[in-house]
Amino acid sequence: MMDDDRPRPKPVELQPGADLSRLSEAEIEERIVLYHAEIERLKATLDKKRASRDAASSVFKF
Repeated sequence: MMDDDRPRPKPVELQPGADLSRLSEAEIEERIVLYHAEIERLKATLDKKRASRDAASSVFKF
């Protein structure tokens, strides 16, 4: 069996700045999808933290 016939493992974690030269077009597209999903997750977390901070600020305003 040739190396190209074996399924490649999915990246375990996102690594900004990682070497991309050995990735296929499909793998690059998969990573783009993963990064977009991670960006949305980060934005949602940031929104929750800001809402929590704003709620706490409104309670303690005099």
